This record gives sequence, C-alpha cells and structure tokens, in this order.
Amino acid sequence: MKKIKILTIVLAIILLSMIGFFGIYTHVQNRMENQVKDYSYAMDIKGARSIVLTVGEDIETIIKDAEGNEVEDADSLTDEELTEKGYIKEEQPVNKEEDKNSDNYKKTKEIIENRLNQLGVDNYIIKLNEESGEIILETTENDQINDVLNVITTTGKIEITDSNTNEVLFNNDDITSATVTSNQEEEGTTIYLQLELTEEGSKKLEEIQNEENTNIETDNTTDNTTQNNTTQETEENEETNQNSTEKTGKVSFDGQDVNEVSFSEQTNTKRLRIPIGNQTTNTTTLNNNANEASYIAFMVNTKKIPLHYELVGNQYILSEITENQMQIAGYIALGIIAIGIIILIVKYKLSGLLAAISYVGFIASFILTIKYTNVILSIEGLLAIAMILILNYVLVTYLLKKSYKMETYKEFFIKISPIIILSIVFCFTNWAPISSFAMVSFWGILLIAIYNAIITSNLIKIKEGKEK
Repeated sequence: MKKIKILTIVLAIILLSMIGFFGIYTHVQNRMENQVKDYSYAMDIKGARSIVLTVGEDIETIIKDAEGNEVEDADSLTDEELTEKGYIKEEQPVNKEEDKNSDNYKKTKEIIENRLNQLGVDNYIIKLNEESGEIILETTENDQINDVLNVITTTGKIEITDSNTNEVLFNNDDITSATVTSNQEEEGTTIYLQLELTEEGSKKLEEIQNEENTNIETDNTTDNTTQNNTTQETEENEETNQNSTEKTGKVSFDGQDVNEVSFSEQTNTKRLRIPIGNQTTNTTTLNNNANEASYIAFMVNTKKIPLHYELVGNQYILSEITENQMQIAGYIALGIIAIGIIILIVKYKLSGLLAAISYVGFIASFILTIKYTNVILSIEGLLAIAMILILNYVLVTYLLKKSYKMETYKEFFIKISPIIILSIVFCFTNWAPISSFAMVSFWGILLIAIYNAIITSNLIKIKEGKEK
C-alpha cells in the first residue's frame, strides 16, 4: 500500500514536470501549439520599443458654406466650383494654440496610461515633457506592440453630424460610455455600437425626435388639405414627406465615416444605437463588425485625447543580455541543480532519491506559478528564482536530516522571515526591478511552504513508515 502511495505521488510529479518543462501541445490550424502560457519578460531581458509622440503641427483645410457651416465631401471640387457654390476655403492648425498647455499634456498622458492599463500592458515606462508636450513611451517588445501603437496614436474623437446640414449634433462630451450589442433575426445579425448619453445628450436626442414628430404632423395636415386624386402624385408626396421629416446623422470616428444612424428609430432617448456594417449571416463579416464596434467602444470609454499627436519615433532597443548569455546561464544553473540532486541521492539513498524527484517537481511548479501569476521577469527576478531554488534545497535537506516535523518548518521560516517581510513590502513598489524580485520571492516562498508540506514531507513520511 505504501509503495502504491509513493508511486502515485512520483507519477504525479512526473506529469507535473512534463507540463512545466515542456508544456501541453494541441493541434491548431495545421500546427502544434503550446497551450501553456509563456513567461513575461521585462525590458532589460526582452528588449524594448521606444515610441515618441509629439504635439501635431499639421494644418488642415476646412471648406465652409456662406452660413459658416463646414461642408463635407467637397475636397474634390475645384476652386471655380467652390466659388460657384459660395464655399470658402479656410486653413487652420489641427491643434489650436490655446489648447497647447500643460493641463492637456498631462491629461493626454493620463489617457494613454489608462488605455495601456485597460489593454493589459503592465510593463512600460511613460515620460512627459510638460513644456513641449512630447511623450516618450518604452514598453516590452512583444506581439501586443501593434495594439499599443493603435491605442496611443488614436485620438478617439467621435462625432454625429446632421446628414443634410453637417451640423455637429453629438460628440464625446455627450457620451458617458459605449458598449457593443447585437440583434439577431432570421435574415441575419446586426452589430450595434450603443452610446449611453449624458443628460445634455439625452435632451438633444429628445428635441430631435420631437422636431421630427412635429414635422410629420404638419406634413400630414398639408397632405389632407392638398390631397390629389392621382395615385402617382400621392405616392410622390408620401415619399417627399418621409424624406423631409426623417432626420439621420452621419457617424464618424477620428475623421473616418462609420455609418448613418436614424434618430426616429431610437426607442430610448438615453442612448443611441448605431449599426456597424449591415445585417449579415457571414461569420467573418460579423466578427469584423464586432471588432470594429469593440475598438470604437474601447476608445470612447477611455476618453478622447484633447490634442492631435504625431508618431515621430518608433525604435526597437536591443537588450544588453544576449540569447547566448541566457543559454549559458541556463546550462550553469542546470549543472548546479544536477550536482545538488546527485549529492542528495548519494548521501540519503532512497530518501534522497525521493527528495530529488520532489525537488524537480517543485521547479516545474515554480515555473508554472511564475507564468500564470503574470510576474514580469527582470534580471533581478532571475536572481530571485535562483534564491528560491536554493531556499527550497535547504528546506529539503532539513526535512531529510530531521524527518518531517512541524518544528522543522517553524525553524526554517523563522530564519528566512526577513526575506518574507521584504518580499511582501516591495511587491507594492512601482519600480520594475525591485517589484520583479519581490513578486518572484513572494510566490516562491508561498510555494515552498505549500508544496513541501503536501509533497516532500509526505514522501519522506511514507518512506520512513515503510522502513519501520
């Protein structure tokens, strides 16, 4: 029975070790892909991307009509055509001089930080020059870098303008939050960007709908007094009335047209539902529409950047530690671990062999713990890993010498109590090197206590019980 218990624990350790050291591979799109999460490296190991943003100095050309309203879709008109229509060209800076101030620079930095945090980027350094507004961002080079570039270079400006007059009806100031919804019917599914309106925005929508209802009543009265007996003329009048009373808005995001929205179709004055794309049954198109809606909702929820920024620098900075140096360090560590395991086996025979197997299982468990607790590994974090492996080896030798006793645990953890206290305290620091060391130490010490109490001590107790 005791042999079966020992064998069961050893097999469990072997399985755990296989997962920790090699991973779990599944078939994904004609290739084998490891489903076990990879390490998260800090910039001093992985390398960094240095991104520089400056306040834009671009000049934009605005075309206005005789009443001073901005005219859309007039860029293709010649100067003569503009004159004929009474349109006027005006050139103005994208960023007004009065907006270039320290408050807006700080607000931009805060919005970018919020977007990065919402995106799950937790290893970055951001610096702001409060005089010029220049922003320098350094972050780890990884597969997420394109998403980072998108969220920091997108202003997040959303506008809904009158389809006929181009008057701005709603903008970011009228929106509190955005979500993505869908409506499924037999003909297909429609993705909606749902904008929750402020109290002021809600009043605007209510006024627009009331204006439409008033126009409909007026048109109906006119129709009744000027009714024509000709069926064709009646149909034309109905079509004309419908076009004149129904008010629609053009939705744009960062200057790009998104879609149109019908105000009469809104069932609640506290929100606007904007269709993204058309109704469809195609899965690819549906996913694209959902991704577009999610992207816009993300930007709206993280607020609009008050200034237009330009990307002027995007450079990859190599780590001072080469891959070859990392491999050499790994081989040295493996050699030291192998020597330590051999010493345990030679000195303690069967008990040493079981302790060595348990030690290998601890390493695998430690690897998985680091990966799934999202610890950022810096050089200091690697040193903390070495320290934890040494501490665990010391505890294993304690257990072999003194057998499993609660006093052994107490004695060991009292001796390393300063390390425990420091690791807990420094876990809350924002300085990446110290934070990495502290987080690795914290999870490592916690794992030492739990793993050895469950695995190593039981193996030793079972073996000693067998010998007796």
